[in-house]
Amino acid sequence: MASSLPLLLLLLLSGAGFCGGVRLGSGGYEDWRLGTATYVKEFQPHPLNDGGGACGYGDLDIFRYGRYTAGLSAALFGRGGACGGCYELRCVNHIQWCLRGSPTVVVTATDFCPANMGLADEAGGWCNFPREHLELSEAAFLRVAKAKADIVPVQFRRVSCDRAGGMRFTITGSAHFLQVLITNVAADGEVAAVKVKGSRTGWIPMGRNWGQNWQCDADLRGQPLSFEVTGGRGRTVTAYSVAPADWMFAQTFEGKQFVE
Repeated sequence: MASSLPLLLLLLLSGAGFCGGVRLGSGGYEDWRLGTATYVKEFQPHPLNDGGGACGYGDLDIFRYGRYTAGLSAALFGRGGACGGCYELRCVNHIQWCLRGSPTVVVTATDFCPANMGLADEAGGWCNFPREHLELSEAAFLRVAKAKADIVPVQFRRVSCDRAGGMRFTITGSAHFLQVLITNVAADGEVAAVKVKGSRTGWIPMGRNWGQNWQCDADLRGQPLSFEVTGGRGRTVTAYSVAPADWMFAQTFEGKQFVE
């Protein structure tokens, strides 16, 4: 287990040698950035293992996010705006804990790593603001570092998400409001804005309730539903008549997808 002083020195030293970028869809690059990573062991009760989490996805296998997932510190999480985003990362400059050749892994942001202001940043307060930290699932961590490691220095960057099929819309709510959980989003993976339209309404803006759950105060029962989804980089996809008029709460429907 690395002490805090050597880790700090490694982070400072590793910043000079890398300036590569990855192309994100139709434009833009994001350079490698320095951060840190820890992991949650598979036997521990935790949203990365048993579902739930601050993005609201619940069962990660059902919603196609699998085992390579991460919780983000507040500096990265953006109050839920980063939910669904994909990050490529690699362990760097730590001979004892990094795997040989610095292999990379791509993870999906599915949870929030809360701050622990009672602990120093380098002694357990890994997710304290403004640190950029990723709390990985064990499966993801073992792709880049050894299991005996505690915290490791990493380089990470945003990359496009490779998703199979269309965006998925899980509808909940009541007679007084409509809520939709949006999952399986390709491109940058993020959702920045949502509108919904019934057959007897215009486009109704929805607000982020929490994570990737979006809500509006409208009773749209008995109407086919269309959704307009804007991603984190400003691209918009309109999925018409995703849900038929006889849709029911707790049902999930598949619609149009972002295409890179």
